[in-house]
Amino acid sequence: MRSLFWERRDTTGTEHALVDARDGLRASGTALAVDPIPYTARYELRTDSSWVTTSLEVTTEGGGWSRTLRLTGEGGRWRAATAEQGDLDAALAASGHAGAGLPGTDDPDLLVGAYDVDLTGSPLTNTLPIRRLGLTGAEPGVAHRVSVAWVRLPSLEVIQADQIYTALGDGRVRFASETFSADLVVDDDGFVLDYPGLARAFSR
Repeated sequence: MRSLFWERRDTTGTEHALVDARDGLRASGTALAVDPIPYTARYELRTDSSWVTTSLEVTTEGGGWSRTLRLTGEGGRWRAATAEQGDLDAALAASGHAGAGLPGTDDPDLLVGAYDVDLTGSPLTNTLPIRRLGLTGAEPGVAHRVSVAWVRLPSLEVIQADQIYTALGDGRVRFASETFSADLVVDDDGFVLDYPGLARAFSR
């Protein structure tokens, strides 16, 4: 297992993941952040040998609340199971924030064709489309539009999102959504070393 650690740039927070990328990806991680309220997220992520995500289990918790999500996917179709204790909305309101969406998704059919998941603030999940599309060794300049199951933290609400990944060469991959883009620096295995404005890998 390889140990990866990132420090957040957009807020106070960190992420630590243990990953095995010998045959697809097996990853166990913990993410901590203070926005919109302080929370801890623990996750287990699995893909098949072609780096298509097959399962994601996430638990988030903070003062007086916790939520759990299990996503399982096959052939671009998803099922979601959730659990909740306490009142996240009350904790958000006490901190002056709007309420959170419910965990999971009301309409899994909206996620059909999403082969990747994206955890809010997690540079690890950027590796999924990078490896699945073979972008670490791809010819620069070809853009790939992907559909992802975006898991919002800390609410664990799951929504469909469109993203674009473009190999730039020299260990760089451009990530873009409708309103944002960033040139990621990745290592030879496709793991993010530098995500401008979001996170940076810590190493000695």
